[in-house]
Parts: sequence; structure tokens; C-alpha cells
Amino acid sequence: MPTFSRALLPMVAGCAVLAYGSGARALDSNDYAASDKAPLQIFKNPQQALRLGVDGYRAGDVKSSVEAFKYAAANGNPLARWKLGKMYADGDGVPHDDGKAFDYFTQIVQSYDEDDANRRDLSVVSNAFVALGVYSLNGIANTPVKPNPERALEMFQYAALTFGNADAQYNLARLFLDGAGDIQKDTRQAARWLSLAAEKNHYQAEALLGHMLFNGFDGFAQQRAKGLMWLTLARDAALETKDAKDQWIVDLYAKAAGSASDNDRQVAIYYAEERRKR
Repeated sequence: MPTFSRALLPMVAGCAVLAYGSGARALDSNDYAASDKAPLQIFKNPQQALRLGVDGYRAGDVKSSVEAFKYAAANGNPLARWKLGKMYADGDGVPHDDGKAFDYFTQIVQSYDEDDANRRDLSVVSNAFVALGVYSLNGIANTPVKPNPERALEMFQYAALTFGNADAQYNLARLFLDGAGDIQKDTRQAARWLSLAAEKNHYQAEALLGHMLFNGFDGFAQQRAKGLMWLTLARDAALETKDAKDQWIVDLYAKAAGSASDNDRQVAIYYAEERRKR
């Protein structure tokens, strides 16, 4: 099996067995997700199947797109595996099934060889590490995938350090802020990872970093104007997404803005405008 990191091989091997029904099976890079039937249509090659899958998905023809993605995935295409994993994770045109999503994300990670990596696939690989980190953190009901914060930490660290993945950096920060399992709370580490993610315009990271700076943390003095700047940028991004799950960001901004001085608000506006020019 190709290796993406010798240090992480035991960890991924531990992730790679899932039980379905009364039996268990080890993932193989040429497997379809559990209980999926082989596609009936024969494609010229995985690349053609991937193109047809994307076209079908965009046209709303989910059945044909899934068949094409499965063919490409079974023949090792990372993007097809990612698309199928996301579709099962989100219940997007297929029944929601985190077990199948986990399978496809694991296949991506297992097939990754850091010494012979295709640069076009790095974003998919990076995101697969993050997805597996989230599953490791929370576990998957009715499968052997149980909550394992330490494994999640390793997944997030690999994606954050190797690929500079902003989602991984944000998730690392949350782990250090909240603490879990044997992971000790470390506010300074959290602030470091939030800063890296915020610099990449990760608006959830901007919100938490802004909250910490505005209020002060772990012996650090308050930086109210800078904190309000990050909260302003995060609030604006959250309002654009119109996602109810981002209401906490709007609330953090409102609380900070309500207690900020006129000078804090004016300086924060200036900082925010300068940052938007970058």
C-alpha cells in the first residue's frame, strides 16, 4: 500500500475497518463503498467517467453521476471518491450514510503517497484528512468508529502542517480551546492556529480569534480594536452565507460592538477596510 506518512500508517489502518451488519471488512483501494453495486455502464477510463459524473451531477441526473463516480472511484480517482464521500455525508441525492462517506474518505487517505503526489489531488487529500478527523472526533453511530480525540488531533495536525488547510487549523484550535480526551486545554496554541486560519479568511476562525483578542486571554492584554476588526469581518461573511448555524458569530459581534468604545469601533472599521484591500 502506498504510504503518505510512515508515522500515520497505524492510525489510518485503525480507521480502515468498518462493520456492516454482522460482518466486518477491511477497505481496499479498489472497493466500492459497502453495499454499493458495481456500475452497469462501461466507461472508457476513470477520467471520462469523472467528467460524465460531474456533468450528470450539474444537470441533476444523480443516478448517472453516482454510477460514473463509482466507476472512477473504483479505479482510484481521488476526486470521484471525494464527490461520493460528500454526497453520502450530506445526503445529497443519495441516502445519508456516514459509514459510506467514511469509506471513501479513507480510500483517499490510504492511497495518498506523499513522495509521489499529484498536485491536482492535494486539495482533495487535505480535505479528506479533515473529514476523517471530524469523524474521529465525533464517532459514527452503529459502527466501530468511536470518538477518538487523539486520532482526530493527528488527522488535523497532518492536514494543517502538510497542506496548510484552514479547516484543519480551525479544528485544531477548537480542540485546544475545549480540551477532549487526553488533549489538554491550551489557549495560546488555540490562538496560534486561529491566527493562521483567519489569515486565510476562515470566518469562523476570525470570529473566535476576534472574541479572544477583544476580551483578552491567558495573560494577554485585550486588543479590542483588532478583536472587533476580526469579529466584523466574520460577521459580514456569516451574513453572506445566510446559514442559521452561523448565528453565534453574529451574536459575538453584537456583544463586542455593544461594549466597544467609539474609538475601538472607528479603529476596527479602519483595520477591516485595510484588510479587505489585500
